[in-house]
Parts: sequence; C-alpha cells; structure tokens
Amino acid sequence: MGLLEGRYAVITGAASPRGLGKATAQLFAEHGAKVAILDLDAAQAEAAAADLGAGHVGMACNVTDKPMVQAVMDALVAKWGRVDILVNNAGITQPLKIMEIEPDNYEAVTDVSLRGTLYCSQALIPQFRAQKSGSIVNLSSVSAQRGGGIFGGPHYSAAKAGVLGLSKAMARELAPDNVRVNAICPGFIATDITAGKLTPQMREQVLAGIPMGRAGEASDVAGCALFLASDLSAYCTGTEVDVNGGSLIH
Repeated sequence: MGLLEGRYAVITGAASPRGLGKATAQLFAEHGAKVAILDLDAAQAEAAAADLGAGHVGMACNVTDKPMVQAVMDALVAKWGRVDILVNNAGITQPLKIMEIEPDNYEAVTDVSLRGTLYCSQALIPQFRAQKSGSIVNLSSVSAQRGGGIFGGPHYSAAKAGVLGLSKAMARELAPDNVRVNAICPGFIATDITAGKLTPQMREQVLAGIPMGRAGEASDVAGCALFLASDLSAYCTGTEVDVNGGSLIH
C-alpha cells in the first residue's frame, strides 16, 4: 500500500527529465498518488505525465501569471474533486555576482520562486481549507541558509530565503485548518540545471564541502517530499528539512 494512495498531487516545474520535480512526481505516482505536472510547455508537461503512467495529467502553467494559475488549479479541482498536495518546485537560477544583477535578472529569479509559490498556494488554499486537509511543500535551497553556494547568485539566495519566510508564515496561518506547509532545502544535487556547468576543479571544491562526499540525487529530494506530503509527517508544519549531505554542519 502506497503512502499516497487515493491522494491528488500538483507539482510545478516538473517536466524536466532529470529535475527534482519529475523525480518527485515519479515517487508520488509509485506511492499511489494521481499527479498533475505543471510546466511552461504544455507538450513537455503532457509527455512527462505520460511517463508516469495512465491517469496522470500534464498542463501548461506559468506560475507567475496569477489568473492562469487559478484557472489551472480550478480545472484540476473540477476534474479530481479535490487536491491534497502541492509541491512548489518551479524555480530558476542564475550564476551572477552581486554587481551583475540587473532588474530583469532580479525579477526573473524572485518572481518564479516567490510569486510562483504564493500564487499556486493561494489558488489551492480555499480547497485545502474546505476539506480541512492539505500539504504544501516548498522548495528552498541551502544557498538561502549559507548565503550563496554553487550556482545561484545573491538574488537566488534572497529568493530562496524568501521561500523559507513565506513557508513559515503560511504554516502559522493555515495550521488551524489542518493545512501543513513545509520547506525543503536541497544542497548540491545533480540535475539538468547543474549538468555540465561544473569544471572538475569546481566539482572537487563542492564535494570537499559535503561531509557525505557525494552530490545529491533528485531521488534524495523526492524522498523528503514524499515524507512531507504524506501522513508520516502529520505533526510537522513550518519546518525546513535539509537535504544536503551534511553541508551546513561542515
């Protein structure tokens, strides 16, 4: 019996084949959930959903477009009758230094992480409140905690730190309705975003800062998302879970 049997989950930014969202979608499906994969490109989202098997849904959604987000979430609630889990995974990063951040860089990075997480949550909160249950999982980053890191510039750290504050404030406000909100802070994970961007020297330096001595896998993050989405974490809200091989203690 899967941990998410009979549950309905929405995962944003989950079409990328080796990304955290796709790995999370796969694990959720294996545990019995029906999954909606949202991404900018409808065809890619549909293909990613088809990979999971029958009954899963792929839809185009720009998480920074509030009316579009609302329309997509409403369509899913109408189709399924309910939604139980929201994973706010959509995000972008840019490896810029502080003086290189232009207004459009700032907006691009902060809008997806912060507006996207807010808008997607707002679109489902009335449903979660009405059914007196729901789990929201937000993706932050170790770079929020340590002030940068491998790829993200300071605006990425700021956006991901903002996700932590937003998660905790949402958790506090939604707790009386039994709606839980938690954040995951991945460390260095081998994904499409990071693929091919590391010189061997950079890679060595990164791994030297990880007590476990290896890069994380997308499945490492997915496992944590499964815990936070399921009843195993029924009394956890407002938490931030580090998935970083010990980076922060080093």
